[in-house]
Amino acid sequence: MALLKVKFDQKKRVKLAQGLWLMNWLSVLAGIILFSLGLFLKIELRKRSEVMNNSESHFVPNSLIGVGVLSCVFNSLAGKICYDALDPAKYAKWKPWLKPYLAVCVLFNVLLFLVALCCFLLRGSLESTLAYGLKNGMKYYRDTDTPGRCFMKKTIDMLQIEFKCCGNNGFRDWFEIQWISNRYLDFSSKEVKDRIKSNVDGRYLVDGVPFSCCNPSSPRPCIQYQLTNNSAHYSYDHQTEELNLWLRGCRAALLNYYSSLMNSMGVVTLLVWLFEVSITAGLRYLHTALESVSDPEDPECESEGWLLEKSVSETWKAFLESFKKLGKGNQVEAEGADAGQAPEAG
Repeated sequence: MALLKVKFDQKKRVKLAQGLWLMNWLSVLAGIILFSLGLFLKIELRKRSEVMNNSESHFVPNSLIGVGVLSCVFNSLAGKICYDALDPAKYAKWKPWLKPYLAVCVLFNVLLFLVALCCFLLRGSLESTLAYGLKNGMKYYRDTDTPGRCFMKKTIDMLQIEFKCCGNNGFRDWFEIQWISNRYLDFSSKEVKDRIKSNVDGRYLVDGVPFSCCNPSSPRPCIQYQLTNNSAHYSYDHQTEELNLWLRGCRAALLNYYSSLMNSMGVVTLLVWLFEVSITAGLRYLHTALESVSDPEDPECESEGWLLEKSVSETWKAFLESFKKLGKGNQVEAEGADAGQAPEAG
């Protein structure tokens, strides 16, 4: 028994074809929007590629760009099919290709749904990428004279100012690395020598942070050196007083920014997916309604359209059987090839 059977007369078939034509061209616009969103996200990720570990973070924007292009191609073709469906002579050339085209549309809808899920689920991968990339970026902060790394100081400073953050997880991350270049250290100074000797790795570590960690909204002038030394500053207690630094780490700030972008894009992709599913269902109704016309010479006659020719369980069983037959056919061909090679070997 056919699933969700609907009766169509000539007027309903024409209205369905015209409605689908309009929906397909709207879906082309939706594909352009997906393409634009993917391009925007890719540009935003490129801006901060220096603090990201690998290219895995570009999977989502690349996927959005890909499904946006496919959506424009498929829906343009579907719009042409719906336009030609009003003319029996033009529709005849599309008739053999409609079933394969509908199968491709179903696969595209599955792909679109998976891309929407990826927009919501890739937060963990992005977090690890940012954590490792920011750690390396902070390590190279002092290398202003090293080719290929001289831009890292500016990148980190602009990042901390723009996102109002400090360090990887917090401002104390700067205490664990030497972020001041040796070029600006006075090695004749006793304090510098003592600090370097007190460190196993021979690094100049200070309880200070770069200027870009300072919060300009704080009423007190920025304290960026000797943050843990209460006696170095008047009326200051680093354990109880709220520091005039950005307290949030840059990993959390960037993660929240990119996650909000990807979640918004995921919602848009889901809406486009629902629209594409409705178009595919409409195309199926149009296809079956035109196929079941009893008298092609009489365009006014009634016909029936459906989503599935059989019930869901019967359709699934038929699909599994055809899949099994395909596997057995490949196995028989392989055995025949082996049997043909055996006499030659003899």
